[in-house]
Amino acid sequence: MAVSSSAPRATPRPFLLPLLLAASAVLARGAHAQLSAGFYSASCPTVHGAVRQVMSQAVMNDTRTGAAILRLFFHDCFVNGCDASLLLDDTATTPGEKSSGPNAGGSTFGFDVIDNIKTQVEAACPGTVSCADILALAARDSVNLLGGPSWAVPLGRRDATAPDPDGARTLPGPDLDLAALVSAFAAKGLTPRDLAALSGAHTVGMARCVQFRTHVYCDANVSPAFASQQRQLCPASGGDASLAPLDPLTPNEFDNGYYRNLMTGAGLLRSDQELFNNGQVDSLVRLYSANPAAFSADFAASMINLGNVSPLTSSSGEIRLDCRKVNS
Repeated sequence: MAVSSSAPRATPRPFLLPLLLAASAVLARGAHAQLSAGFYSASCPTVHGAVRQVMSQAVMNDTRTGAAILRLFFHDCFVNGCDASLLLDDTATTPGEKSSGPNAGGSTFGFDVIDNIKTQVEAACPGTVSCADILALAARDSVNLLGGPSWAVPLGRRDATAPDPDGARTLPGPDLDLAALVSAFAAKGLTPRDLAALSGAHTVGMARCVQFRTHVYCDANVSPAFASQQRQLCPASGGDASLAPLDPLTPNEFDNGYYRNLMTGAGLLRSDQELFNNGQVDSLVRLYSANPAAFSADFAASMINLGNVSPLTSSSGEIRLDCRKVNS
């Protein structure tokens, strides 16, 4: 079942974590202390409103856009940090990250939305706000517009001057087991709690048949009824591009339904169900499935942690004028 733009949207929740949470998360990582939620308060005070306006219209037009932007943020931050390297187009001499690894084949989209935001921001504050910060703000607003929490986003990142297509090939895949997932997150300075919370982003969005076929046909920890249902959408051979919602119960709402699904063996991806498979994060899945507020708080905190992964600051990198290409 495809998610259509006519599907009802969740009402954004007025759940704003205190600025202190953002500040403490940044200060806990001393190398990132240059990031601040008020970084543009003097140089571009309208940036938050500009991002929100474009994102509101984009999500209204197609709810899938929210999940797409959130995925862009994760895929960007996991490759050499949150530096907007993913947004760079391929050139005749330099392949980009968009066509590499799990980003290939059109599986990442929403770049045009970031372009629209950048155009609005450049008109108001030329050469001031990085594409990396725009993506971080857009990811936050995507979550909130779909009914999830909001939080103060530490800002002050700068943009990479080159992509890393090889790094994009190392993004965590849908067939990883829990140990491999924990290891991949630890390599970025993220904890098992961050893994459990950030995986809740799969409460929205879609996955292709090729990404979940092995799980629903071969794994023992999947609900037989759920597996049978997914096999109707995803044949044993062919139909690789067929889509299924990661959360079939509330596919357009950012809620804790993802964790309730895991409790019944209805995680669409192997990497999803691995979070509730007699492992070290089972207790967090139980907590989040029963306590939406706990999930919201942990997700917001973990998004701040993710945004603190190896940012370029000070004189490193550049402030790109066009998110798709480096400055000439």
